[in-house]
Amino acid sequence: MSLQTVPSDAAEQRSNRPEDVQALEADARLRDDIRLLGRILGDTVRDQEGADVFDLVERIRQTSIRFHRDEDRIARRELEQILDSMSTSETVRIVRAFSYFSHLANIAEDQNNIRQMRAGKGGGSGVLAETLGKAKGAGIGTDMLRNFFKSALVSPVLTAHPTEVRRKSTMDREMEVAALLDRRERVTLTADEVDASDEQLRREVLTLWQTNLLRRTKLTVLDEVANGLSFYDYTFLREVPRLVNTLEDRLEEGGEAAASELASFLRMGSWIGGDRDGNPFVTADVMRGTLRLQSSRVMQFYLEELHVLGSELSIAAHLADVSEELRTLAERSPDTSPHRSGEPYRLAVSGIYARLTATAEKLQVEITRRPVGKGAPYGSVRELQADLDVLHRSLISNNARVIARGRLRLLRRAVDCFGFHLARLDIRQNSAVHERTIAELMDAANPGMSYLALGEEARISLLTNELRSTRALVSPFVKYSDETMGELNVFHAAAEAHAMFGSDAIPQCIISMCTGMSDMLEVAVLLKEVGLVHPSGRSAINVVPLFETIEDLQASSAIMDRMLSLHDYRRLVDSRGSVQEVMLGYSDSNKDGGFVTSGWELYKAEIGLVDVFERHGVRLRLFHGRGGSVGRGGGPSYDAIVAQPGGAVNGQIRITEQGEIITSKYSNAEVGRNNLEILAAATLDASLLQPSQSAPRREYLTAMDELSNLAFKAYRGLVYETDGFVDYFWASTVINEIATLNIGSRPASRKKTRAIEDLRAIPWVFSWAQCRLMLPGWYGFGSAVEQWIAEHPDKGMPFLKELYKEWPFFRMLLSNMDMVLAKSSIAIASRYAELVPDEGLREKIFGRIRREWHSCIETLLDIMGQDRLLQGNPLLERSVRHRFPYLDPLNHVQVELLKAHRAQNPDEQVLRGIQLTINGISAGLRNTG
Repeated sequence: MSLQTVPSDAAEQRSNRPEDVQALEADARLRDDIRLLGRILGDTVRDQEGADVFDLVERIRQTSIRFHRDEDRIARRELEQILDSMSTSETVRIVRAFSYFSHLANIAEDQNNIRQMRAGKGGGSGVLAETLGKAKGAGIGTDMLRNFFKSALVSPVLTAHPTEVRRKSTMDREMEVAALLDRRERVTLTADEVDASDEQLRREVLTLWQTNLLRRTKLTVLDEVANGLSFYDYTFLREVPRLVNTLEDRLEEGGEAAASELASFLRMGSWIGGDRDGNPFVTADVMRGTLRLQSSRVMQFYLEELHVLGSELSIAAHLADVSEELRTLAERSPDTSPHRSGEPYRLAVSGIYARLTATAEKLQVEITRRPVGKGAPYGSVRELQADLDVLHRSLISNNARVIARGRLRLLRRAVDCFGFHLARLDIRQNSAVHERTIAELMDAANPGMSYLALGEEARISLLTNELRSTRALVSPFVKYSDETMGELNVFHAAAEAHAMFGSDAIPQCIISMCTGMSDMLEVAVLLKEVGLVHPSGRSAINVVPLFETIEDLQASSAIMDRMLSLHDYRRLVDSRGSVQEVMLGYSDSNKDGGFVTSGWELYKAEIGLVDVFERHGVRLRLFHGRGGSVGRGGGPSYDAIVAQPGGAVNGQIRITEQGEIITSKYSNAEVGRNNLEILAAATLDASLLQPSQSAPRREYLTAMDELSNLAFKAYRGLVYETDGFVDYFWASTVINEIATLNIGSRPASRKKTRAIEDLRAIPWVFSWAQCRLMLPGWYGFGSAVEQWIAEHPDKGMPFLKELYKEWPFFRMLLSNMDMVLAKSSIAIASRYAELVPDEGLREKIFGRIRREWHSCIETLLDIMGQDRLLQGNPLLERSVRHRFPYLDPLNHVQVELLKAHRAQNPDEQVLRGIQLTINGISAGLRNTG
């Protein structure tokens, strides 16, 4: 919290490495911002808590640095003595100080990223412009690019996965701090303005200090929906249409304007309020409420934009010509004000406003604005688009193109992107629930039948016949279970949503833990019961299998091959434009088989799926269920997309955005716009500029298969085959305590057991991050490489270095491990291992983990040709290094609090202190879930 929070320039300058010198120059203002915020926080702590607490914070920080750097035993004992001597109340205040510094340092780092992003765009270019330039350089013309985007789909899908530990109240204050830093960056301030800015920063930091970091109550699903919708205000409502319009302009540079506008290929998706897998609180009524909240947000946006547009379009009829269709639209307006009698555009806008208000009332969504008169509600979003197009054509035809390209253009594009529904809501449920629902319906309709006793082939035959049947399966005379009625109600609510908001409101039904054909056919039959699938072979919704475990990924190609060969299912696919979406689960496959095997089986599944879909003449759209952490598929989006096998992207991709990653990517409009550009640019790059063959050289595939098998054995050997590992995990991590945080509406486990198999992937990864091992992001790689080299002395390390140089997939795999290992700390992890009461178990398991950690780092650096972790990414290296002085103390305090809590300390401040450390560590690591 003092000036020494960041290493001094003199200390840093001892290194003469060119990359370090360059990083120092680039980060000079970052250090200034961190010092400024650190000084203000330090002053706040001193003023609010006293000099003794401030001095204690500094002692802990300095001792922690010595321990982290050298695993210094003297520093360790000194640190333990300091922590043991603190009261619980002091401990909580110390934790809050370090936690808030994590949050403030994140703000400074985000501002630095924005600064460098702007510097990179000094010439007016960004990642999307660069990729377009590469495409044109490769001989891909404007017409071909426009055709590409005509059928393209880039869809970030927001989920409510519980990895964002911050409250919205604290995020709002942090955004104010960021805005103040941004203004200091952009505007040359006078001395008085600098003083005023400093005082405002102090005001915001003090408010933060006096605001609860933790939620006192558990979030409801609709709370999660509301939180998710805030990012539309921050970023999506304006930046999504702006990005598509900018791309349209770039495609027209140096040529004539196209006859038609660029297709709106960027579409927002959501699971919040539609994801029922393991969340009993997502019901039909909650889903209806979700859709109304979404519609309310977008309708309010349209009305506000129309209100401003009406004030802007003050064009007088006697000064500028207007089209006949515009006159007709103006004449239909209910606005009778004499002040606007000669202003046809304003009258037309008033009429549109009145009709849109009536539409909101018809859809039963809340709005705060009222019209100047009554209007007929729009029957569909197309009718609203048609009216806005009348304004556009009139302006264009009367030499007012520059006016048409202003607010009206953005509004027209927004309506095209968001409709009346705002985001495309997916509905998702576990295949086991669908199975039980169908079993109850089938057994009731066919006395004497036991659906659950049928084999897979018999189920396929029965379900296929049911798809063709014109009679209803559900009977009004049968009393079904609450679970079955709950599922049927959700499907009925989906059908209602299609009727009210249009088919884009709920376009996908996703089947978690899909293991076979019957899992998909069961959903098709349930959809037929509510009219979303018709016996004639038409479907109004996509049936999407989610393959999650290693075994299911390996079977995915064969399952889809048979599904696309099944006449009755293929008719449904053809009715959806011959596009079939397949979702791939990164989280559960990692928990099941480890990082290396998960990544490799996902890649192989994509190769197999590409080949199957090409043979069947069906377009494959992959939906990537990535988390924020590397252990759940996280990492740089551009690299991940471009590293897909040839044909796996093919112009369409959907990707989940989860938890704290949503905040880091989309709470700032400029950063959000850049992240949307990255998704669009990478989709273009992967589809048109990367090699078209789905698989690399055969010897690469063989080597990766062998490495994966070896890593799989190492990972499974530790996690699933070592006696006592479950006890070690539950004792050495905060898995129990995470469940006490009010960070989401969904339970942490699928079943009430301690088994790793039943634990959700998010708390699994989150727990390993908290103890700084990040085990799901690397375990098994080091021993696999060592064994592979021993078995292939003729190829050895030079061949693996070739893989890294030539193969984007392998390069991305290692790059992500590089980042994860840089954030880990075996020294700190050793303190968590001491929480395991059985000394023999502790030594047996932590000894294996420690050996594998060292092996993994050594082999990784050798293959990558680096002397240290993150050598190739100096900015991230410095960021991680600067976090340790305030991150490590939180870990040390967490360990002491865990000891007290598990010793049944009755002080409720102990558990609160643990929760605060979880918050602070999560903020310091950033992508923990």
